[in-house]
Amino acid sequence: MSQANGILMIVQVRYRYRIYPAPGQLQQLARLFGCARVVYNDCLRLREECHAQGGRVTDAEVQRRVITLAKLTTERAWLAGVASVALVQACNDARRAYKNWFGSLAGRRKGRRIGHPRPRRKHGRQSARFTRNGFALRGERLYIAKVGAIRIEWSRPLPSQPSSVTVIREPDGRYYASFVVERAATPLPACDREVGIDLGLASLIATSDGELIVNPRFLRAKERKLGRAQRSLSRKQKGSANRAKVREARLDHAHKLALQLVRDNQAVYAEDLCVSGLARTRLARSVSDAGWSQLVRLIEEKASQYGRTFAKIGRFEPTSQACSACGLKDGPKPLAVRVWACSSCGAVHDRDTNAARNILAAGRADRLNACGAGVRPPSPVVAGAEAGTHRSAA
Repeated sequence: MSQANGILMIVQVRYRYRIYPAPGQLQQLARLFGCARVVYNDCLRLREECHAQGGRVTDAEVQRRVITLAKLTTERAWLAGVASVALVQACNDARRAYKNWFGSLAGRRKGRRIGHPRPRRKHGRQSARFTRNGFALRGERLYIAKVGAIRIEWSRPLPSQPSSVTVIREPDGRYYASFVVERAATPLPACDREVGIDLGLASLIATSDGELIVNPRFLRAKERKLGRAQRSLSRKQKGSANRAKVREARLDHAHKLALQLVRDNQAVYAEDLCVSGLARTRLARSVSDAGWSQLVRLIEEKASQYGRTFAKIGRFEPTSQACSACGLKDGPKPLAVRVWACSSCGAVHDRDTNAARNILAAGRADRLNACGAGVRPPSPVVAGAEAGTHRSAA
């Protein structure tokens, strides 16, 4: 059990397990997913209509109209066939989506900008969430209200009683239960290593100590094995098993890589890339296959869980233009230029490793400034040979 300043540190995490519904339960789950989706979309539609008319509607009134009153109509009478707790959670999800959107528009919400809430569709990933009064654990079974006791594969024990569970159907047809639980934070032993990382396509990550981590290119590798009829991404159906396998392989690799970086370094610094902007360029397919956003999110989550530091530097820092040895800003360079020599000190740099060292220097400087250690130096500090994964509970 870990403590900070004498206070026990507790974190909320997700534990996910494979479940195996019986044939009759598959029908019940399909009905459940459909009802939750309809309620969520009805919430969005009601809020849109009220906003268009210049009025406001309370959360309680939204829930009353789209669940309680809707069950009394012939068009929505079938909502009574599923557990109300899942429908209430669908309402809460819609409310949270609007809250995040408005918070993002007003600048109150940190992180990337959130778009307008979109309706849920019946294709692709489906889910329904239950709080404690909607599920129970009974030995080797997970009981879901109005669905029944579903066989669950306990790959590891839960650290505490779950506060909620989300039942998920992935596009490949597999079902999972994702529990929200609390556990004591487990800070890793302190170390004196810090690392800057530069995300790329040729190499997935270049670290400030010169390590280049290969980009697995899961989608391209899978396509080469699919045969001529499915080599084009456009010929693969959205939600197919092939897409699901690629997604899971990428996620597993990201978990392991994120844990490795967090475990080996006291602090990890990365650049705040505009991934959504890059995804609209000719590199869109390669950027999506690399999974930068997912990887950075996992590094941040694991750093928080294990008592490490993670920080992003500004996206407009000239990390690829400045010499990490002497600080000279040598101007923009085409992507084709992978190795270059500084015109001032003569140091020869690998483009990505040099950027990672500048990211490390900028991250350290920002951290010192936040601690009141003075102003940031005008040129990068030499990073030297700084340092640089099991699925997490998330």
